[in-house]
Amino acid sequence: MSKEEVDTVREQLERFIGQPMGAPATAPEAVNVPMIRHWVDALDDRNPVYLDDELAATTRFGGLVAPPAMLQAWTMPRPKIEGIAERGGAPDEMGAENVVTALDQAGYVGTLATNSELEFFRYLRPGDLLQTTNSLESISERKRTGLGLGYFVTWVTRFKTSDEEEVGRQLFRIFKFDPATIGGAS
Repeated sequence: MSKEEVDTVREQLERFIGQPMGAPATAPEAVNVPMIRHWVDALDDRNPVYLDDELAATTRFGGLVAPPAMLQAWTMPRPKIEGIAERGGAPDEMGAENVVTALDQAGYVGTLATNSELEFFRYLRPGDLLQTTNSLESISERKRTGLGLGYFVTWVTRFKTSDEEEVGRQLFRIFKFDPATIGGAS
């Protein structure tokens, strides 16, 4: 893009920066031992503080805790499979006033997850019920990649307990691109 060319799509997306990307959400269920057991069995993570009550009680945690990497798993909504193709593969409906749907409407319908960063502020305990909020952190200038023209979109998910204690944060970045621009078309 030349210095004289104005990116009207990017200008229209500016209004989303710093804004919520939907309503706050509450996890479908509290942190619980059966889900922890499934996780540690699937990943073969035998840290006894996850499932051994007696041993966990003697540690700095004073009881069972969940593996930190489960943070996002507790808040994932149950997907709506019906109509998933029409939603571009998204498990849920996305609101009309959302940067992702705005990019889709502008022709940037391709989506590639590029990276994610997790921060853990404390271990979760059975009974913790998490709530999440998502806000848009940034949108890059339009970039040309091997996939075509597009924008890197980054949002932050904050994980809090029902008493508002922030227990973790996730930075998630995707590349929204226009598949019609692969190979130099613009």
